[in-house]
Amino acid sequence: MINVTLQQIKNWISCEIDNQYLNQSIKGVTINSRKITKDMLFIPFRGENVDGHRFIAQAFKEGAGASLAKKGTQLNPDIQGPIIWVEDTLKALQNLAKAYLQHVNPKVIAVTGSNGKTTTKDMIESVLSTEFKVKKTQGNYNNEIGMPLTLLELDKDTEISILEMGMSGFHQIELLSNIAEPDIAVITNIGESHMQDLGSREGIAQAKSEITIGLKDQGIFIYDGDEPLLMPHVKKVHDAKLISIGLGKDNTYVCHIDDVETDGIAFTLNNNESYILPILGTHNMKNAATAIAIGHELGLSYNTIKNNIRNVQLTGMRMERHLTTDNITVINDAYNASPTSMKAAIDTLDSMDGRKILILADVLELGQNSQTMHEQVGEYLKDKSIDILFTFGDEAEYIYNKGKAFVKYANHFQDKSNLIKELKSLVKDNDKVLAKGSRGMKLEDIVEALI
Repeated sequence: MINVTLQQIKNWISCEIDNQYLNQSIKGVTINSRKITKDMLFIPFRGENVDGHRFIAQAFKEGAGASLAKKGTQLNPDIQGPIIWVEDTLKALQNLAKAYLQHVNPKVIAVTGSNGKTTTKDMIESVLSTEFKVKKTQGNYNNEIGMPLTLLELDKDTEISILEMGMSGFHQIELLSNIAEPDIAVITNIGESHMQDLGSREGIAQAKSEITIGLKDQGIFIYDGDEPLLMPHVKKVHDAKLISIGLGKDNTYVCHIDDVETDGIAFTLNNNESYILPILGTHNMKNAATAIAIGHELGLSYNTIKNNIRNVQLTGMRMERHLTTDNITVINDAYNASPTSMKAAIDTLDSMDGRKILILADVLELGQNSQTMHEQVGEYLKDKSIDILFTFGDEAEYIYNKGKAFVKYANHFQDKSNLIKELKSLVKDNDKVLAKGSRGMKLEDIVEALI
């Protein structure tokens, strides 16, 4: 993590610090005064309801080494400790993170996309971590506050920084890309997340493509080559190596599924490199191919990449497989959802043997297209071998209305406890159960009730 003097901070960002404190050091950064450790830099923000400047005095009492503060703010006169006066504390955080990143100077890999960001990030880490010192975004620290905090956690000897970049509107990824200036930029795919803010999938493609704005000259841009909406944006990328991932024969890396098992998939790239991925879902083949491509670009051998991808472990609730004492396979894919990722989950369950129980909840933030997109998920069940469909939530009822004709039994619930009760009464040995919905629907409650 960052460990520098206040003089160094003054050299890096526009600020004012009393000269008597310039030789003091800070170690680490936090925006939460309740998580202060000795010598940390506290960064307060002014929110709609709470002004973080109110907690500066408490931060010093807890051992903070210094605190940022917006110029002109009236602070508690009892504060004992160095104040770093800035025009805007958020901008100062971002500028400090950018300067510190340049100081550490790792290779930066930036990942965005409607689905698969975190999975791809985890896979890239797995491929590279045996050969490099790697630091990746933790949790959902992927926005204008979280990503700078991630950068300030880098150790001075970090060789690879893997950054997840999220957004809900235009120009947000542009900001993150300009801070990070990635060596490698990745777009996993274009789905429907944040449709209510961006208006269309074309808008989503435009917003995701902002990741290339800060891409270094002679950098690498890796993208979903099967997505036509990305093509106009790919053509605008100059002075970079372009690598496409997909099923189509014109892609740089052509992906082909060889086998699907209960605990993972086997696939081949360009008809000559075979891999085993211990993760369910054929859609994860493209995510793995992205990580493999990065491994190749950074000089790793085929055997190293093959062994590392075979041992990948994902962040929780992403195709997370549990086997109960009754030999029931429960797949927790409840971290988040979009119509595209729901269809991929249906394909995953469809490819498995035994009786198949699908539990789907609302996909949030779809805006005025929500009904149509949920109905399309229901219609996608046609010709799939799903036995039982349970849906939960207001919007998921549209899935139920369309999908019930294509399964042996279906039911819709507004009460999660009633769903759990009926599920427990129906589930049998050797069943396969998959749960998926938006984060706010908390389908992990259902998973936990079964395991």
